[in-house]
Amino acid sequence: MRSPIVSGIGLHGGMDELELRAEADAILAELVGDPGGSARLREDQWQAVSALVEDRRRALVVQRTGWGKSAVYFVATALLRRRGSGPTVIVSPLLALMRNQVEAAERAGIRARTINSANPEEWHTVYEEVERGETDVLLVSPERLNSVDFREQMLPKLAVTTGLLVVDEAHCISDWGHDFRPDYRRLRAMLAELAPGVPVLATTATANARVTADVAEQLGTGAGEALVLRGPLERESLRLGVVQLPDAAHRLAWLAEHLEELPGSGIIYALTVAAAEEATAFLRQRGFPVASYTGRTENADRLQGEADLLGNRVKALVATSALGMGFDKPDLGFVVHLGSPSSPIAYYQQVGRAGRGVEHADVLLLPGKEDEAIWRYFADTAFPPETQVRQTLSALADAGRPLSVPSLEAQVDLRRTRLETMLKVLDVDGAVKRVKGGWISTGESWAYDAERYAWVARQRAAEQQAMRDYVSTDRCRMEFLRRQLDDEGAVPCGRCDNCAGVWADPSVSAESLTGAAKELDRPGVEVEPRRMWPTGLPALGINLKGRIAAGEQCSTGRALGRLSDIGWGNRLRPLLAEHAPDGPVPEAALRAAVDVIADWARSSGGWASNGPDASARPVGVVAVPSLARPQLVGSLAEGIATVGRLPFLGALAYTGPGGEHAARRSNSAQRVKALSGAFAVPDQLAEALAASPGPVLLVDDYSDSGWTLAVAARLLRKAGSGPVLPLVLAVAG
Repeated sequence: MRSPIVSGIGLHGGMDELELRAEADAILAELVGDPGGSARLREDQWQAVSALVEDRRRALVVQRTGWGKSAVYFVATALLRRRGSGPTVIVSPLLALMRNQVEAAERAGIRARTINSANPEEWHTVYEEVERGETDVLLVSPERLNSVDFREQMLPKLAVTTGLLVVDEAHCISDWGHDFRPDYRRLRAMLAELAPGVPVLATTATANARVTADVAEQLGTGAGEALVLRGPLERESLRLGVVQLPDAAHRLAWLAEHLEELPGSGIIYALTVAAAEEATAFLRQRGFPVASYTGRTENADRLQGEADLLGNRVKALVATSALGMGFDKPDLGFVVHLGSPSSPIAYYQQVGRAGRGVEHADVLLLPGKEDEAIWRYFADTAFPPETQVRQTLSALADAGRPLSVPSLEAQVDLRRTRLETMLKVLDVDGAVKRVKGGWISTGESWAYDAERYAWVARQRAAEQQAMRDYVSTDRCRMEFLRRQLDDEGAVPCGRCDNCAGVWADPSVSAESLTGAAKELDRPGVEVEPRRMWPTGLPALGINLKGRIAAGEQCSTGRALGRLSDIGWGNRLRPLLAEHAPDGPVPEAALRAAVDVIADWARSSGGWASNGPDASARPVGVVAVPSLARPQLVGSLAEGIATVGRLPFLGALAYTGPGGEHAARRSNSAQRVKALSGAFAVPDQLAEALAASPGPVLLVDDYSDSGWTLAVAARLLRKAGSGPVLPLVLAVAG
C-alpha cells in the first residue's frame, strides 16, 4: 500500500520553479487549514524548501520562534513524497511538539506517526507501516536513537529509505549537548550513513554564532558545505519587562493581583516542580483557573492541560521547563517567569512561545533572591572527572559481560542520571556500546576532552552572569537577548520597559500579600520511604537485596518543605548549606516542625497508615547523629520532645569513619555502602526501646536519597522499636 500523497497525485518531473512554487503554496494552504486560500510561503521559507526539494541540499535554518520552520519541512515532505522519495524522519525533542506536528500534518493529508516513550505499545505497528510505505512522516524522540532495538532494527533501514531528515532544536547537537540531550549526538553517525542526495534540514531558534557554525559543519559531513539560512531574531509582538519584588510572597501576591490584567491566556514558568505546584495551589485558592505542568505531572494530565490552554479554558499553565520547546499556541498572550532561568538563550526560547499569532503579548520576569541557589542545586550536570570516567570504563572492561546501570552503580560513585548521561556520551564517542542487558566496553581508545568540558563550564558561568545583567540592564531588553544569540541586526525594540518606560505595576495589596505569605508559611510535605535495596549490594560485600522486609522498613515521614520550593525552601537552604555554621534550630523552624507533627497526627488515619500497631502515640524521639550539624539536629529532636511531652530517648551512635556528605551525593548503592555499619544502637537507647515498645519519631536535618533514614530505621526496628516515623527539616526535589 502506498501513501495517499504518492498514490493520489503520482510522480512529477520536469516542473519549472514557478510550478513548483505554486504547488508548495497549495500544500501550505492545506497545512494551515485554508484549502484554496491565499496562503503563500515567504521568500525565506521558499528558499529553504527549494534547497531541500530542488537541490537536495543540507540546510540549517536559524530563525525566531514562530517563523514557520515546521511549514518548511511539511511542505518539503509533501513535495518530496509526490516525487517518490521515502518518508521524512523528524527528530523532535518533546511530546507536546510531536502532538502539535501530527495534527498539523494531517491537515495537509500527510500521514504522520510517532515513536516515543509515551507510545511503546504502538512501536511495532509503526515500524510495519513505515516499511510498507504507508507513513509519510516519522517523528522520533532523541532517546530512541540510543535504544538498542531502534538502532539495530530500524535505524539501518531508515538510513537507506529516508527521503528527508529533519533535526528540530538542532542546537542540541553542539558543544553543550552532553548535558542537555546527549542522545542528539547520535545524529552525527546517522548523518554520515544517509544515502547520497538525501536532503537534511536542521532548525533552531536559539543558536549563537559558534553553535551555528558547529552544527553547519556537522551537517556538511560527507555532503559538501551546508546552506545556512539565518534570519533576525526580533519578535515585534513581544513587550518585555522585569518586576523586581522583595521576596517570594510578594511575587505570588503580584501574580494574584495582576494575572487578570495580562492579555489572553499564557504560561507562568517556575524554576522547580515545587515552586510550580505552590504557585498553582495559591492561584487556584484565589479563584484563577490554572493548571500545573511539570515533570511530575501524569501524561494524561499534561494532555488535558495543553488542551485547556489551547482552548483558553485556563488562564495559565504554571509550568517548569517540561513545557519549554515545541508547545504551539499562536495566540498565547503572555509569559511570566516566577524566578530567573540560568541562561538568556533558554529564556529567549521560553518567552518565544508567546505572541506568535497575535500583535501584542506581554513577557515579564520576576527574579527571586533564591534563583542562584536553585541554579547551583541543578548545576551538578557537568561531565564527571576523568578518574570516574576511567573507573567506569575499567569496570565494563573487567566485567566481560554487559553491565546494567544499577550494577555499575555498585562500582562507580556517580548518581544514576549523571552516570546514564556519561554513558551516552561515551557511546557516541565509541568507547562503550549499549547492548541487550546493559553496557559493554568497545576496547577503543578514548581521550578525556578536558578542554571541551572546561569550556562548557565557562559557558554556563557566562550565561548565568548574562541573566544577572539582563535583570539589571537599563538598555533595551530585546536587543540584549538578540545580542546574546549573536544576532547582528539587534537594535532597540522601542517596546520594553527600558525603551518605553515601566509598564508593569509592581504594587500588591496587603490582603494578597497576607494570603501569599500564609500559603508559603504552611509547612509539611510527605517523605516517601525506601522499600527496595539497591541492586549490586552483595558485590560490595553487603548482604542485602530485594525488598526491604516489612518489619524493617521506615514509615512514610514528614518534612517542613523541599529545598527547591519558594516557601520553606527559601528559609531552609541557608540553614542547610554545605558550609553553614552549626547552631540550635531556629524557633520558627521548631514551631513549624511541631505544627507538622500535629497535622500529621490529625490527618486521615493518623499514624494508623503505618501498620496495625501504629495508631498509638509515639513513645519517644530519637535523633540521627550528625557530623556537620550536631547542634541543629540535637536541638530539633530535644525541642520536639519537650513541646510534645515525649521522652527524648537519645541518638544513634555514629561508628563510621566520617564522610557524611560524601554519602549524600553518591548513587544509591554507594550511599548504602557508606552507611553500612556507620550507625549503632547504644545500650541505653536499646534498653529504652525494650522498655517502651511502640512508634518512635526519628529526627534528622535533611533527607536527600532517603537511605540514611532507611538504614537508621532498620536498626531501630531490629532493636525492638515499633514503626519508625521520620521527621526532617527538608527534603531534596
